[in-house]
Amino acid sequence: MNREWIDQPQAPRSGEELDVAKLAAYLRDRLAEPVDSLDVVQFPRGYSNLTYLLKWGARELVLRRPPFGARIKSAHDMGREFRILSGLQGIYARAPKPLVYCEDESVLGAPFYVMERVTGVILRAQPPPGFAAAPELMRRLSESFIDNLVAIHAVDCHAAGLADLGRPEGYVARQVEGWTKRYRNARTDDIAAMDELATWLDAHRPGESGACLIHNDYKYDNLVLDPADLPHILATLDWEMSTLGDPLMDLGSTLGYWVDADDPPEWRQQAFGVTTLPGNLSREQLVERYAAQSGRSVANPVFYYAYGLFKIAVIVQQIYARYRQGVTKDERFARLIQVVHGASRMAARAIEQERISGLAVC
Repeated sequence: MNREWIDQPQAPRSGEELDVAKLAAYLRDRLAEPVDSLDVVQFPRGYSNLTYLLKWGARELVLRRPPFGARIKSAHDMGREFRILSGLQGIYARAPKPLVYCEDESVLGAPFYVMERVTGVILRAQPPPGFAAAPELMRRLSESFIDNLVAIHAVDCHAAGLADLGRPEGYVARQVEGWTKRYRNARTDDIAAMDELATWLDAHRPGESGACLIHNDYKYDNLVLDPADLPHILATLDWEMSTLGDPLMDLGSTLGYWVDADDPPEWRQQAFGVTTLPGNLSREQLVERYAAQSGRSVANPVFYYAYGLFKIAVIVQQIYARYRQGVTKDERFARLIQVVHGASRMAARAIEQERISGLAVC
């Protein structure tokens, strides 16, 4: 396996630089290591929390902080993510080890935390140069992917000290209502399909399917894979949205990010990862494997898929709204409104055709 596929950081983007001197002084006090030099570079991918590589002497650490200008506290709660990672140590083997949490905004202008780096391959929308994986490898990877979600849903929350992390009762209703409210607050364009989707979700809410630890942002690019054996997952990243809730709603979020190879061309262009490569399970097959591995019945996959698409559309809408307001200057955000249109149209297809795969057929 080509080690060049491992994520490579770059110089921080303009406006997203960190105060290296303040950070170094803070880490010296907290890590109790007599290291004189600190080098900071940034992992340039991703659209939400900012992620930096810290070269602290011989160690490589990762720092996470909210985007500059973000005011959505529930989606950028660094203390929450640090607590979850801390609780998962010794309970769930694929949680990176957290080291330091800082809520003092005088250090970097926002709360942040530092964890050990897990080095490996992260598969994003644009795979690493020269990336090629045989269909059999991608099938094994997609199976491992969904099996890992089952493992997360099986975590003993009491043993991890996370039994009070959320309010699972009424979770489905709160999510539909909450994401609808967030969309209306961040709306920049009139998109009839989004309004219709919100109404449909509210009218077709299923009953609760249970409660467990859910990741809430589970997709390929939140996994660190073994360079020598891609289906071997080394770590699961980005836990800041995790809570106690309905596992099928978590599955729905994952389905929303999963683009099938035979999806309509306009949606394939918005692919969030390498899910369209030959060998990957389809969304329908993911649901079948999840049900078989978890023992849970997934009686209404269309609702959960439509919910996942709506949630993704709202998250993207919030980012796009910050761009339109001039809060962020990242030019990658300029075209995000197309994702909102595309996700709502995919949900409409699924609802009309009463299925979650094979949606290119009219």
